[in-house]
Amino acid sequence: MQIHHLRNATLLLTLGQHRLLIDPLLGKPGVMPGFKMFGGGRKPNPLVPLPPQAEECLAQATAVLITHEHPDHFDAAGIEWVRARKLPVWASSIDLPSLRRKGLDARELRDGDLGLSVEAIPGQHGRGPIGWLMGQVSGFYLAHPDEPSVYLTSDSVLSDTVVAAMARLKPEVVVAPAGSANMGLGGDILFSFEELITLAKQAPREVVFNHLEALDHCPTTRDALRKRIAEEGLSARVHIPSDGELLHFHRQDAAPHPRTQPFVTKAPGFQKWLTSKLG
Repeated sequence: MQIHHLRNATLLLTLGQHRLLIDPLLGKPGVMPGFKMFGGGRKPNPLVPLPPQAEECLAQATAVLITHEHPDHFDAAGIEWVRARKLPVWASSIDLPSLRRKGLDARELRDGDLGLSVEAIPGQHGRGPIGWLMGQVSGFYLAHPDEPSVYLTSDSVLSDTVVAAMARLKPEVVVAPAGSANMGLGGDILFSFEELITLAKQAPREVVFNHLEALDHCPTTRDALRKRIAEEGLSARVHIPSDGELLHFHRQDAAPHPRTQPFVTKAPGFQKWLTSKLG
């Protein structure tokens, strides 16, 4: 399995014969407004360009996987790029109607699709009113019989659902957003700095932290996180890739992957309508 990190939560996941483009944020720097609404520090997003090898990497994509439609995970440039190439877009059922209205070949990703064991795992994109307003997001557990299993948590705080999924499914690689995003009001909408350390300690094996240094409302830096990870003695299994960095992972045993469980999403509400307008 390979993870080619591009920018923010955007990466190319090579799993068996599939090359899944995850949450493509493809716009040029500064084309979106800032997300930091209070407390200063607001800047146009994204803050940084795609890495030089991005075009070559993107050309390898055989399909797209969307965890949710917030514009830092699927922006206008990403939508246009995917639509022009007519790539299938896999997502949870909550996002299908909106994605299809945008002219995309959107499909619900279910267990067995793409020859993978699949489980959709709900994320909690913040707590309290801000968490409700951010709406539903879906993490995904993906397992190929000959590859390490991977759990893409999507945007979430350290909820009971995330902790339980790691304990039950024992993913060999966990990919989690580490920017500790905060819009200046309502608390963190991603894992806090301390939650990142807890997640790294509880993860069964390897961890990849992304969603860093690309958006104005994500204060956590790679250097600060690497320093703390080293202090905790976790550097051997926690990866914090630079934009453009390629990571390789291999199965450590031949035991069958744990069995997945069905997940039924709730009906979309006002938040989904708002999200689709922003995307």
